[in-house]
Amino acid sequence: MMCLGKNWDPDAHMYTELRPYDNSKPPGIPEKFSDMVKKAIQDSNEFIRGKNDSTRILRAGPSSDEGKVVPSMSPDICIVKFYTKTDRHGLHRDKDESEKSLEKGLPVVSFSIGDSAEFLYGETRAVGEADKVILESGDVLIYGGKSRLILHGVTSILPDTAPASLMEATNMCLGRLNLSFRMY
Repeated sequence: MMCLGKNWDPDAHMYTELRPYDNSKPPGIPEKFSDMVKKAIQDSNEFIRGKNDSTRILRAGPSSDEGKVVPSMSPDICIVKFYTKTDRHGLHRDKDESEKSLEKGLPVVSFSIGDSAEFLYGETRAVGEADKVILESGDVLIYGGKSRLILHGVTSILPDTAPASLMEATNMCLGRLNLSFRMY
C-alpha cells in the first residue's frame, strides 16, 4: 500500500500527515489524478440526471435518484493498493475521514487497473447477503451521499483478465492496481 496526500496508518486506523516508518510526508496527489476524480464525479452526476450513455451503474439504498447528486470534492487522500491473485480485502466501511466529510457524504472514488476483481457491497457483514459486481480494468466506482458508509470489500482477483494491450504497454505486474480517492 502507498498513500498520496495524507498517510493512512492501518494499525492506528487513522490518517496522519507523516508516515510513521520514516517521518516523511507522503507525495502529493498529481493534479491529473485530481482532475480525473472530479471528471468521474461530474460524469456520474450527468448519468444520474439522465444525460449520459454509460451502461454500468451500481445502486445501493433507495432506487429513486431524482434530484440526487454525488457531492463534489477535491481529494486530499489517495490510497494506492496492489492486489495479487491471492489478495483479498474483507468487508469494511471507509469511516475514518473527518466527521465533516462523512456528514456531507463526500464520495470515495475508486479506479481499477489490471486484473478484474469480485467486489461485494451491502448493508450487512454477511457475505452471502452482499451484492456482487465484477470490477474490470478501467472501471470507476463511486460511493457517496447516503451510500458513503456502505460495507464493501474485494473477495477475489480474477487472474489473467487484464487487457493485453495494458500489460504490453505498461509491463505491469500481474494483478490489480486500485487507486482510492477521498477527502479528509
